[in-house]
Amino acid sequence: MTESPNVLRTAIDDAFTAIGEVRERFAAPWKPREVGTVTSVATGIAMVSGLPGVGFEELVRLPGGVLGIAFNVDEDEVGVVLLGDYWLVHAGDEVQRTGRVVDVVVGDGLIGRVIDPLGEPLDGKGAVVSSGRRPIERSAPAIMDRAPVTVPVQTGLKVVDALIPIGRGQRELILGDRQTGKSTIAIDTILNQKDQNVVCVYCAMGQRASAVAKAVATLREKGAMDYTVAVVTEGNDPPGLNYIAPYAATSIAESFMDSGRDVLIVYDDLTHHARSYREISLLLRRPPGREAFPGDIFYIHSRLLERATHLRAGLGGGSLTALPIIETEAQDISAYIPTNLISITDGQIYLSPSLFELGVLPAVDVAKSVSRVGGDAQRAAYRSVAGDLKLAYAQFEELETFARFGASLDAATRATIDHGRRIRACLKQPEGEPVPVPEQIAILLGLTTKAFDPVPLDRMPEAERAVRAAAAGIPAEVSARLATAATLSEEDRKTIVTLVEHALAPFRPKAAATPEPPTAAKAKTEPAPAAAQANKS
Repeated sequence: MTESPNVLRTAIDDAFTAIGEVRERFAAPWKPREVGTVTSVATGIAMVSGLPGVGFEELVRLPGGVLGIAFNVDEDEVGVVLLGDYWLVHAGDEVQRTGRVVDVVVGDGLIGRVIDPLGEPLDGKGAVVSSGRRPIERSAPAIMDRAPVTVPVQTGLKVVDALIPIGRGQRELILGDRQTGKSTIAIDTILNQKDQNVVCVYCAMGQRASAVAKAVATLREKGAMDYTVAVVTEGNDPPGLNYIAPYAATSIAESFMDSGRDVLIVYDDLTHHARSYREISLLLRRPPGREAFPGDIFYIHSRLLERATHLRAGLGGGSLTALPIIETEAQDISAYIPTNLISITDGQIYLSPSLFELGVLPAVDVAKSVSRVGGDAQRAAYRSVAGDLKLAYAQFEELETFARFGASLDAATRATIDHGRRIRACLKQPEGEPVPVPEQIAILLGLTTKAFDPVPLDRMPEAERAVRAAAAGIPAEVSARLATAATLSEEDRKTIVTLVEHALAPFRPKAAATPEPPTAAKAKTEPAPAAAQANKS
């Protein structure tokens, strides 16, 4: 009993001694943290004092869960572009550095989802499952890492696939006035990639919520969301979100390209992107230039579209095809932003309001449209049947202008105009109905051989449907050669022409019947020419 208090005292002393040793060895890790203070807030931006070590385009965190990008790094203050609602930020709020740049989630889990540029879901299907994150700004692949464009992107549109072909890894601009069908061409191209092993990324910037909802509903209804990622900002979103949207979408597309897959990305449209950047720049007091755009407006689009390419086989052989969309005003393709994009891209598809008003849909102006790269990737079957089609269509458009003045035309000119009208009728196409390759070849071959010329214009839609139905009878081995052969052989050509001629036979007018000789009674009642002349006198 006498030893128990001593043992207890010893145990307590040892415990306190150990605690004291641990306390002496412990050193609280003091980690310095840079903070700044909001000095002023405007629509979409905030001016911040402090943050001496912040870097250009570094992500910063503001109260209310709002993120921002350090855009202007001056000596006394930092101009921050807000990526959230600006009314949640007030003067005097604390700003913290994050030490990283803006990044976005990537991976196969994004396919079929609708997200914003920060990777937050907008479709109500729960959290996004991703395999990693990538910065939205990346350097374009080096020249030696690229390969030639050799494989076509089939849009399913006859006028584009035949006359303005697009290759995988190409940048093809779509431009035209408002409400001329620019987005429709892009959406139809996405719809035609079904079963083509192509991943699509649809980037909508500054669009009306109803327009975005309609586009996404169309993709979902046609089953295209099974291979599509939609990155969306609406018209009422902050300009900062509109600015980073195409870069975030491109990083998502590059993640698929780097894994060896073919990707198609649509920027709808870069006019809103340029306006958002102009708004940000003016609010940050950057010097304005032509049309009040800042001096680096060309660079923000060039560094974006340079990321579209076809990688060499050693890097997986993936490709990224870009279809940027631009809106023109009063058909002025020589404005600042359109000319910038025309010089950056590898060709353009111009949509004419005049053709749109005439009901020629898609309203592609073939004379002002060009593809500088896709011709090398176009399938040989197209080149053999559509080689002279563009020239014949251009001649028709020129002659049609003179024919409107009622000038007397010779037989050859009338034949050229009639042939051109049938070309235009065959190139018309309803929205959301891509045409498969064998059917396109059959129609184009019928135009090239002038098999459609005897068909009346009012029956051309029926005749085209008959040819498309007859194309299902093309032998399987011939259809396979249409996609792989270096040239269209004469035997295959004759096989398709025979099918086309047979399909068009019911639509051709029957030969005029030979006139019957006049009967005796009829001869008596009809006056002779001389008598008729005498009666007139």
